Amino acid sequence: MIRRSRTLFGSLFPLVPACHKEYCLNLPDQLHRTCNASIMTSTATATTANVDAKRAKPSPPADRQDFLAVFDTLKDELVNDPLIAGQPDFSKAWMQKMLTFNVPGGKLNRGMAVLDVLKAIKGTEHVTKEEAFKANALGWCIEWLQAFFLVADDIMDNSVTRRGQPCWYRMPEVGTVAINDGIILESCMYRILKNHFRSTPYYVELLDLFHETTHQTAHGQLLDLTTAPPGTTDLSKFTVNNYMRIVTFKTAYYSFYLPVACGMLISGITDAHAFQAAKDILLIMGQYFQIQDDYLDCFGDPDVIGKIGTDIQVCM
Repeated sequence: MIRRSRTLFGSLFPLVPACHKEYCLNLPDQLHRTCNASIMTSTATATTANVDAKRAKPSPPADRQDFLAVFDTLKDELVNDPLIAGQPDFSKAWMQKMLTFNVPGGKLNRGMAVLDVLKAIKGTEHVTKEEAFKANALGWCIEWLQAFFLVADDIMDNSVTRRGQPCWYRMPEVGTVAINDGIILESCMYRILKNHFRSTPYYVELLDLFHETTHQTAHGQLLDLTTAPPGTTDLSKFTVNNYMRIVTFKTAYYSFYLPVACGMLISGITDAHAFQAAKDILLIMGQYFQIQDDYLDCFGDPDVIGKIGTDIQVCM
């Protein structure tokens, strides 16, 4: 995160349009249901990030428990991956601890949205157990990607806490080992995709989607870090246009478009126009979410938002 000036936020909030519902009015029926599912899931994501997060409705316990059960299955597969057969027990123990610490600790709205989208498109009663498992496995790929981003982001920002606990790299036994752990987190995502999706007709599309989203997010982070580098007070590059590019590329693509696009792919949707229509809606929602998140980093209560904000510490 770059060090942001408080005064910029006042000029940003008028840019947040409430137009995603209007966009939905003229969409095909399938995409209309997808849009509604994404709005509900994404609104829940934004609400839980709000100062009123304590009053936000949690995910249904059964859905969350089913989702977490898939995590345990995937984690065991990764720790005992035949590709790295023969790893000593202490290495397996480290991976177990690292995955448990970093991957499942958040709200999980991104990952759980994949199954929501599948149900919205096909109808809940038509989703088989196998399809539900695949949707949740794909959702966990998003959560693994999120974990990779957050471990790296915390190191770059010199952050203190994440999700109400010390950042992984700040754990006494971790330190710079967290850099390699981040690489492992990303590689795990592709192992899951290969193990569970390589025989599907949309495997290549999934690989492209995750590669492109990672590329977009990394360039959003680059723009974030170089627009106003830590230790400087020159905010000449920190324009509204640059800020909107940061929130779009760093957050909106992977947090909002990626889960819905995954749900559309496993539902059998191939129409490029449908994906573009979803993207047009979801990027706006992602921008709103990240603007709100940045505002809370400045003004939110750490006991509520689960982290100590560091974005404006230089400019205060």
